[in-house]
Amino acid sequence: MPDRIRIALSGYAQYRGQGHIAFLLHRIAGPAVLGYLTLHILTTSTVFFAPHWYGKLVEIFRNPFIMIIEIILSFFVVFHGVNGLRLAYIDLFRPNLWTKRATYKFKTFTFKVTILLWLPALAIMGYDFLKYGLGLIGGG
Repeated sequence: MPDRIRIALSGYAQYRGQGHIAFLLHRIAGPAVLGYLTLHILTTSTVFFAPHWYGKLVEIFRNPFIMIIEIILSFFVVFHGVNGLRLAYIDLFRPNLWTKRATYKFKTFTFKVTILLWLPALAIMGYDFLKYGLGLIGGG
């Protein structure tokens, strides 16, 4: 069993081009988003079940390290959604586009759309990071 894991991990680590990056990001983003949603639901439920904990949890989430993780996670959410739509579109409606050239174009388009959709979240979350996380803007 350890050899299987080692072989699998070494296979993931070998760079095989843009498609491999999209593959890895999609595989990382799924569990990351699932973990965040679980944590978010549990945290939000403390408002009802343990209100005295909620304020403490919000303080933890204002930690600069956690705020950076949330910014990265917002990228994962957007990428996972856009890439999932790309995969579903090609699989369901255009299977003939599974050529090297077409998939390269689609992956490039996916990365560009992801960045464009992520920039507003980056701006808002970056502002909050500077204001509340680092205290550099206005009296946060």
